[in-house]
Amino acid sequence: MAVARAEPQGWQARLELGFAERSGRTRLAHKRQFGPLTVQRPFYPEGGVCHCYLLHPPGGVVGGDRLEVAVQVGGGAHALITTPGAAKFYRSAGPRAEQVQRLMVAADGVLEWFPQENILFSGANLRLHTAVELAAGARFLGWEIQCLGRPAVAERFAVGQADLRLDVRRDGVPLLLERLWLDHGAGLDGPTGLRGYPLTATLLATGAAAGDLAAVRTHAGAAEILWGATLVGDLLVVRALAQGSEPVHRLFTALWGLLRPRLIGRPACAPRIWST
Repeated sequence: MAVARAEPQGWQARLELGFAERSGRTRLAHKRQFGPLTVQRPFYPEGGVCHCYLLHPPGGVVGGDRLEVAVQVGGGAHALITTPGAAKFYRSAGPRAEQVQRLMVAADGVLEWFPQENILFSGANLRLHTAVELAAGARFLGWEIQCLGRPAVAERFAVGQADLRLDVRRDGVPLLLERLWLDHGAGLDGPTGLRGYPLTATLLATGAAAGDLAAVRTHAGAAEILWGATLVGDLLVVRALAQGSEPVHRLFTALWGLLRPRLIGRPACAPRIWST
């Protein structure tokens, strides 16, 4: 009699974070974790804004891993979340890896979401889904950066599958629904694809107006980046294609420095981890 073989299982991890305003300072009021996902203790380099560094101690994601992050920012709270390094999605022997991020912001709350890039190794099989759920009056600034393959060693994402989704909704109404489906190199090239660029990135900012869009468009950028900006209602969307992550980080950090005072009334205060 044949014996069924169990599906290989990887890390199963979930992290819940809840931020609340307490006496003029945002506190990490709720933290619940299962598996290898956590945060360092909060930092307060600019007074009441809570800076948190999201950690995944194994250092990489393989087939069969499932990581879930749920962030809730309460009314009047202001949290900035980043990561100490790039997330690496390694070649899979078959099973799919999943990373799901649900970011919820209440009315008058602010969330800034600035993870380092995701690096998709050739042969990876993964699903990445980031869902931003905003109440009326909530504010969000954030980015997602996807590096398809490892351009530093001339590796393309020519083998493997990736389902990359980014959703933004306000009171349940879609503001932006994006999906990039990569199947063994399909979509990497061509004028309607990624034009051969290995890195694709999106920056988002809510509460923007025509003047903010005009200010962004006057930024010089860099010759090695193909980028553009548009306004969808009050959602400012900047998209970029590049040969590597460093020019995109420089561009997005500069645009954040331009937009943050305009949209949330604070000068940019870069997390200390970005300087290490």
